[in-house]
Formats: sequence, structure tokens, C-alpha cells
Amino acid sequence: MRITAKTALAVVAVDQFSKLAVVFGLGLRHRYVIEVMPPYLNFRMAWNRGVNFGFLANGTEVSRWLLVAVALGISAWVWRWVKGEGHGTGARIAAGLLIGGAVGNVIDRVAYGAVADFLNMSCCGFDNPFSFNLADVGVFFGALGLVLLVKRQNTP
Repeated sequence: MRITAKTALAVVAVDQFSKLAVVFGLGLRHRYVIEVMPPYLNFRMAWNRGVNFGFLANGTEVSRWLLVAVALGISAWVWRWVKGEGHGTGARIAAGLLIGGAVGNVIDRVAYGAVADFLNMSCCGFDNPFSFNLADVGVFFGALGLVLLVKRQNTP
């Protein structure tokens, strides 16, 4: 379980450092947009009070704390599940990515009332209006890794 904990802590650290550096250090929270390598990478500020694409973003304190509880509950369940026998290193790392990403976004909800999203990527004539953060990347690749690695490990 050390690899899961180390991975989760690394994701939380990188996520929170990136948010402090870009959102607060570079002043994105006041500038709203910083072109980095347009159109491929820009920093575009978005305070997400919901989940993906603003779903459940009604802005109430009840929904804020409900989302915190759900993220922590899922993280605890994944931690307990991956602790069981039969899970290889890849699955444990994937679980750490997912847990670290969820906890990174929980920290934002508790500290700021919303998740700080700032990465915006577009390509090939498609102008993506949505922003995300490194915690979201951890959740995505962690969930994908669990789906792919656990199936592969349990197949005869």
C-alpha cells in the first residue's frame, strides 16, 4: 500500500503546487486567461462548484459538502478495495492517482468553496471552452488504469 499512498501524496502535492503557482502566483484568478502556447495550451480560470463540466454546480453549501463527502467516500472505498489481495503494482498506482486527484479537488472545495480549474487545451480547429486541473488528470488516468489493469489481472 506504500505505492498507493506515495502516488496519492505526489498527485496532491503536484496538483496543489500547480494551483498555487498558476492561479495565485501568476495571478490567473484576476487575469482569467494567460496564453501559454495558443491554441494548444492556455491557462483559463474556472471555479468549478460542481463536477465534470459544471454538473451539480448550483452553488449551495449543501452541494459543496455533499461533493466533498462523495469524493472522500469513493477514495476510502478505493483504498480499502485495492488493499485486498490480487492487485498488482499497476492497479495500486492507478488507485493512488484516483485517490490523490479526488483529495486534491476536495482540498479546493474546502479551502475555496470550488475547484480551481485552469488548464485549457484546444487543437485542430476545435476551441475547447472547458478547463481542468492536474487533480482531474489523476482521477481520469487512475480510473482508466483501474479499469484496464484490474480486468487484465483477473482474466485467466
